Amino acid sequence: MIETYFWPVAILAVFIVALAKSGLLGSIGVVGVPLLTLVMPAREAAGMMLPVLLVMDAIGLVAYRREIDRRNLLILLPGAMVGIGVGWLFFSMVTEQMVLLGVGIITLLFILDAVFPIRSKISGIKPSRPWGVFWGGIAGFTSFVSHTGGPPYQVYVLPQRLTPSVYAGTTAWFFAIVNTTKLVPYYFLGQLSVANLERALLLAPVAVAGMALGIYLVRRISIQLFYRLAYGLVFLLALKLIYDGVTGIFLA
Repeated sequence: MIETYFWPVAILAVFIVALAKSGLLGSIGVVGVPLLTLVMPAREAAGMMLPVLLVMDAIGLVAYRREIDRRNLLILLPGAMVGIGVGWLFFSMVTEQMVLLGVGIITLLFILDAVFPIRSKISGIKPSRPWGVFWGGIAGFTSFVSHTGGPPYQVYVLPQRLTPSVYAGTTAWFFAIVNTTKLVPYYFLGQLSVANLERALLLAPVAVAGMALGIYLVRRISIQLFYRLAYGLVFLLALKLIYDGVTGIFLA
């Protein structure tokens, strides 16, 4: 029965992730692995998604090659490399459900904070190195475990209110470097199986189509609408992550 629904679910998951990777739907792309867990084991799903994510990253790098906030990258990436290392070290001890619950709580607090008046006073703040290294580390760790690095990354980047295209370009570069770095530990952990690579190859056209549509829309959407959409979707995502984490830990 699960095999019957594998391809429809996989295509939907990849298309949603591609729209998010284009910069259109923010962190909603982290639903990719949770969706795939309906039809395959979680860690196998993470392994299959990595090559597909790299295809999306390559498209993003080309599309936004001139629209990058380099200061943000220089602040976020060192922390992300440490986070990936920690994720590799504790991979066998940390469950996906733990990560989903933690990311969900952090994201919900971020959104609640965004609705208070103080947020308007610090909107557009310049990147802070210690704060960015911290959130880069959390993003690297959660990205390694279950490709859920988007919400921690957004906690740091969204309040800066970059233009949609610069936000998308910076995001594309950050996760391209993070995902490329993950190839080595994923290989040694046995998550890049031949079956996973074959499935990823078949899903690559879906990734290309989703990225193309998202990039087209990002360049034509207003900044105000973009951020309303991003915050709204991230709020819904936070609730979903918390639900998945709690049910996975306490009702398993």
